[in-house]
Amino acid sequence: MESKGTALLIIDMLNEFLKDGGKMPFDRGRKIIPNVKRLLERCRRAKIPVIYLNDTHRADKDDWEFEKRIPHCIENTWGAEVIEELAPQREDYVIKKRRYSGFYGTDLDAVLRELKIHTLLVTGVVTNICVRSTIHDAFFRGYKVIVPKDCVEATDQREQDSSLYDIETHFGEVTDSEKIEFV
Repeated sequence: MESKGTALLIIDMLNEFLKDGGKMPFDRGRKIIPNVKRLLERCRRAKIPVIYLNDTHRADKDDWEFEKRIPHCIENTWGAEVIEELAPQREDYVIKKRRYSGFYGTDLDAVLRELKIHTLLVTGVVTNICVRSTIHDAFFRGYKVIVPKDCVEATDQREQDSSLYDIETHFGEVTDSEKIEFV
């Protein structure tokens, strides 16, 4: 894969979901941390832009998402921070999102277009919610989507398999992170 025009998206790899003490623990997501870290390091060596899409909600404000989910990832709290293993670097982009898709109500599309990005490597949690929503919106905007299946995780295996099948069939390419080569 040509590294020029490619960006790595890291979705919701946050303390709230992946660390003890988080309000919405997602233990299944912990197993992808080493894979995402290896891919992140490879992307940085290849000078591929890294963009974090972080679930972040306003403090002390009503948010209709909380009608379905408990309050979580409140701005300026430990829970809304990226896990230490994948900590953003100065050159990375960090985009806060209040909805499942990283495109909805954010400047992600503007950032990608300014960087002349056409291909997205999509990683993170949760495959069947925020990852999938972001992939749909990326596809609808004309981006090529590549999903390393060992760098995403869903709420259960059925949802993982179903989401990856749908992504491969309709929205992008599904592969293993180790098969991704940069030139």
